[in-house]
Amino acid sequence: MEKEKTDRIERAKAVVRGAICGDVIGSRYEFHSTKYYDFVLFNWYSRFTDDTVCTIAVTDALISGEPFEVSLKKWCRRFPHVGYGGAFCRWFMSENTMPYGSWGNGSAMRVSSTGAFAKSAEEALDLSGRSAAVTHNHPEGIKGAQSVALAIFMALEGASKQQIKDELEQRFGYDLSRDYDRIKATYDFDVSCQGSVPEAIISFLGSTDYESAIRRAIALGGDADTQAAIAGAIAAAFYGQIPDHILLECMNRVDSDLKSVVERFDQVLEQRHGGE
Repeated sequence: MEKEKTDRIERAKAVVRGAICGDVIGSRYEFHSTKYYDFVLFNWYSRFTDDTVCTIAVTDALISGEPFEVSLKKWCRRFPHVGYGGAFCRWFMSENTMPYGSWGNGSAMRVSSTGAFAKSAEEALDLSGRSAAVTHNHPEGIKGAQSVALAIFMALEGASKQQIKDELEQRFGYDLSRDYDRIKATYDFDVSCQGSVPEAIISFLGSTDYESAIRRAIALGGDADTQAAIAGAIAAAFYGQIPDHILLECMNRVDSDLKSVVERFDQVLEQRHGGE
């Protein structure tokens, strides 16, 4: 039992790193899309983007108890030039804290830590929904975030891919039985939750390890960094092991202040889940 608990905590620690690595690797292909699975993982352009900053903001809010909207505004103002969408950028630069009804996938790409932090499926749904609703209060925006968080929580709890697939289909109405190659053949850039989150989950479901999950997500040819961040977070929860050649290279490209939040979150996960 102790070994199982330790393994779960280590996989939970990998979740945010899994999202960040997906973002860094996918950044090169966000606006220069590829349909080629064996693409080059890194080049001079590979960097962290808004996906990483927003993920860190949500994670820091969980650590500190600060409201999600306050943490998001604080962190995004510190890193204002990493590729935010226009409506979100206007929101975090303003004094307005009201949500703006977005159904974009920004709610889903930043939510990974809520699934790792939660002690129950209900808590994962609650935290992810609240983290989304501060900006993305459209039903699709909330659904996208909750589906990712629940997939992560279930993977950490030892659920099989089939169990994860069945639960997400039943709860959220996503069709996760679609063939990956058929999707890829006609898929294009799509920033909506409803048009990108199910595809990122499908990329994970057909994967064999962490690297194949992010490669499949990016090779769809869509919103590469966000879909790889989503697939990467779920894959990290499920597989646990992020290859060293990926993890080290990605984290070396991330600002030290952002990395410090990841390290503090490690301690929170140990305290929160270690005593159960």
